[in-house]
Formats: sequence, structure tokens, C-alpha cells
Amino acid sequence: MARFSFNQATATGWGLEELVAGCVAAGVPGVGLWREPVREYGVERAARLVREAGLAVTSLCRGGFFTADGWRDENLRAIEEAATLGTRELVLVSGGLPAGSRDVDAARERVADAIGELVPHAEAAGVRLAIEPLHPMFCADRCVISTLGQALDIAERYDPGAVGVVVDTYHLWWDDTVFRQIARAGDRIAAFQVADWITPLPEGVLLGRALPGEGCIDMRRFRDAVDAAGYRGAIEVEVFHADLWARPGPEILAAAITAHLTHVA
Repeated sequence: MARFSFNQATATGWGLEELVAGCVAAGVPGVGLWREPVREYGVERAARLVREAGLAVTSLCRGGFFTADGWRDENLRAIEEAATLGTRELVLVSGGLPAGSRDVDAARERVADAIGELVPHAEAAGVRLAIEPLHPMFCADRCVISTLGQALDIAERYDPGAVGVVVDTYHLWWDDTVFRQIARAGDRIAAFQVADWITPLPEGVLLGRALPGEGCIDMRRFRDAVDAAGYRGAIEVEVFHADLWARPGPEILAAAITAHLTHVA
């Protein structure tokens, strides 16, 4: 439990106050937060809530989407929010292809350039930009960074304290190079998130995750790999699935803890 973190998106129906109270009651040391519900609650108010509860904010999701209008100002706000919440790790989902474009190489270079613009601001705020690769099925519309190797190719242009990477089992389990890339990542691993892969995927595919142990991913192999690379940070359970979301928050948290202890830790 010392490394367990409960990602807010795993129980979308749970308000922030209830989530914090539930985590404290269950002995959970950390939470991963999302910008939209935090902003709705109030960023400074949320920061006080988690701080007074004694919880660590292990990550804030998300910045990125570098093809959207106003991406720079939005990401500067995200950096500021991460600093206010007291987390070092701002997860970046890069965004898909620009409208009308088929040039995925240019889109990836645009991501690298955008991150370069943000680095000085992140360093000044004490926040690390954590590039998250997403499964290739999301490449067109959500994230042109599809492998850990691609994420590292960008991250390695900058100091490890400024730009890191996210290892998410759901997005990376299929890649036959992933364990070599985890070793390569070393101290650039900014977050380790776990969710299982189940089939058939639902319509829209976004909600096709499951709790660890319910699908086909070798969770312990991933945990061993990030540990061997030197990562000692939180292990976030982050699951998007309609059936899970329909359950009461305390029940979801209890199931996530059991899955973590049984299949990851």
C-alpha cells in the first residue's frame, strides 16, 4: 500500500471530497487527479483539501493536445495548477493529427517543439512534463506519441528533471520493445499507471480498460521492469470502464486496492 495511488478517473461518480475521505479511511497514501473536476471544485480549495488530509497528489492529468487552439496558454495553466496542487508530475497527452493532415512525423515534431516551449515554465514552477504514449489506436485523434521509444526520443532532448515519461500498462503492453525502453528510461519515469486490457473492446474503445488481473497484461513484469529501472514512485490504478463507474465509489476503491495488492504489488 505504500506505493498505491488511486486515480480519480477510476471512480468518476465520486466527488472530490468523498474520494479524499474514502482514500484516507482506506489508508491510501496518494491520489492522481484530473484537471476538469479539480477546476470545478476549485484548484486552491482542492489543494487545501488533499494537503490537510495528508494525501500526496501523485500526478495531474492532463496537459498537451498541442493541435488545439490556445494550447500554449492552456498548458501554462496546467503547469500552474500542478504546482498549486503540490505534484511534480503533469501528464501530457500530445493530441492527434492536425485537421486535414496525414503527416504523422510532422505532428510528432510539433509535439517536441511545443514541449520545448513549455520546459522553462515547468522548470520555474518545479513541475515535470510527463509524456504519455497512448496505444496506436488513438494516434489519429488523441495522441501521435504511440510508443515509449517515441516519448523518450523527445524527452531526452531535455533534462530528466524537466521532461519525463509515463509508463501505462494499458497503452504499452503490446510493444515488443517496451521492456528495453523502460530500462532506457531510467530516472525519466515520472509515473507508472496500471490498467488491464480486455476484449472485446467497447464501441469507441476509450472505455476498454479493466482492473489489474482481469485481462491479459503481465502486471508484475511491468512492475519489476520499472523497479529495475530505478523507479520508486507511486503505482496509480487508472481504469476507464462504464461497468466499474456504475459501482459505488468505496466499492471501486476496495476493488482497486485488492487488484493492486494481488496482481501488481
